[in-house]
Amino acid sequence: MGVDDRLSATGKNLEGKAQEALGNVTGDPKDKAEGKAKQIDASAEHAKEDVKDEAKRRVDNV
Repeated sequence: MGVDDRLSATGKNLEGKAQEALGNVTGDPKDKAEGKAKQIDASAEHAKEDVKDEAKRRVDNV
């Protein structure tokens, strides 16, 4: 498991939420879109780590 990768993805997710919230407050559609995109990237990074963890569990159990 890549703890550093997971922390990075979590940080990106929080950054995206903050940027999206800022876009909602200011009415800036670019900030909203960029914030959502960061959250989607973070979600994909978490999913990648989940796949790597599952593959490692299966290899270790062989």
